[in-house]
Amino acid sequence: MSTAYAQLLAKASFPICKPKHPTSFACKKPKLLQSKLQQQLSHSRATKCTPIPQREKDTQGQPSSLKLRPFPSDHDAEGRVICAEFDHFYLVTVYVPNSGSELLRLGYRQTWDAAFLSYLQNLERQKPVVVCGDFNVAHQAIDLARPKENYNKAAGYMQEEIDGMNAFAAAGLLDTFRTMHPDQVKYSWWSYRAGAREKNVGWRIDYFLVSKVFLPQVKEAFILNDVFGSDHCPVGVVLA
Repeated sequence: MSTAYAQLLAKASFPICKPKHPTSFACKKPKLLQSKLQQQLSHSRATKCTPIPQREKDTQGQPSSLKLRPFPSDHDAEGRVICAEFDHFYLVTVYVPNSGSELLRLGYRQTWDAAFLSYLQNLERQKPVVVCGDFNVAHQAIDLARPKENYNKAAGYMQEEIDGMNAFAAAGLLDTFRTMHPDQVKYSWWSYRAGAREKNVGWRIDYFLVSKVFLPQVKEAFILNDVFGSDHCPVGVVLA
């Protein structure tokens, strides 16, 4: 990206668009119609609103300057992945399947993780990738407030899910926030129950991963946990 102040924000709350002026903005499960979403983004430098289709072929609203590369159809029925091609990298936004409170989708989650990694590796054969979104897993003990109580007991901190993140890291897809802030405790999601946010009993499950060769282009990685309006808070990176 040519601009010296490029920002890619995931899980963002719309009021931050005005002060942050993001170049690219990715959000999951918006509670607005596409036309209203575009209006809310009017303070950003993003000029198009591109929906993630669910079993649909309609491409209306796609950015004219971008090429979209869909996730394989056998895993894309839920519309969890969208990929936009920029001149020097692919921007992929993802909403990884949740294993569920009773872990009924844990097996599918493992299959999905493997398929998603293969998808990203295929993209990397052409150019680096920047991957943002809700990965529905706390990768390390530092990434959640109560690791001992949740390890191998709760969705989001099962070893199988951790193994999926380990596979991304082993493949050279680096967690930008943890790379730049190895010891900082910050979370991006809090349960609505028991006053979790007020007590900061949270989880860091939203990430920006980048191809290892692209890491020098990342000038900062941040979590805006003082932004409210959702059970998630915005995360982002600043690119050179």
